Amino acid sequence: MIKESRDDRGQAFPIYIVMVAGLLFLAFAFFAVGQASATRNGAQGAADAAALAAAQEARDDLGVPFLAALREPNGLNEFLAHHRYFDAGCWKARRLAFANDSHLHSDDPFRRPLCGWDEGFLRDRVTVSVETDYTVGSSVIPSTKTTHGNATATAVIEFRCSPKLKDAPSADPGSDEGNGKGNDEGGKPDLPIPTLFCDGWPGGLEIDPAHPELWKSVAKAIFAVHLIDD
Repeated sequence: MIKESRDDRGQAFPIYIVMVAGLLFLAFAFFAVGQASATRNGAQGAADAAALAAAQEARDDLGVPFLAALREPNGLNEFLAHHRYFDAGCWKARRLAFANDSHLHSDDPFRRPLCGWDEGFLRDRVTVSVETDYTVGSSVIPSTKTTHGNATATAVIEFRCSPKLKDAPSADPGSDEGNGKGNDEGGKPDLPIPTLFCDGWPGGLEIDPAHPELWKSVAKAIFAVHLIDD
């Protein structure tokens, strides 16, 4: 009976070793999955930051053409329908990607650009593709050592106001009445100050085209920037 018990233990030992080895492999495999998930999340965070940075930089650059459009009859509608961003803000996307240990990247640059704009009336969007500079790391899965995280993100610049403008009365030439500023140094009457009706500004938002330096203080009220699911 003693000999039989020892034989049973001898037969169970290899099974025990196989089970422990299997459990260890599963543990390392789950760890590799966690590493891959963390790398993917890092790539997505870098892509989100890069897309938002590109859109915010482009919004800041809208001041001069937007205010110029307010000076023209039907200029605002023309601006919203035809303004093109091209590479506006993409340099900022590269900078933010770099700050997050990543770089702009595309597996197929002919079909998906590194940083590309799509224009549309009242809303324009920028899509950014990034790849992490770091890999998933060594694991029981050999390919993870050379696998980088990849992600894309899309941010939009959305017009928050009604395209219809309301002009304040302009001053007569040679008069100090009207908007209270009178003539400018060239002897011309001041331009009327248009009012935009935007979300969060039920009473209207006055925009003075003669003062482009004030653009950044009102840009967020006129154009919203946010991420969307692409």
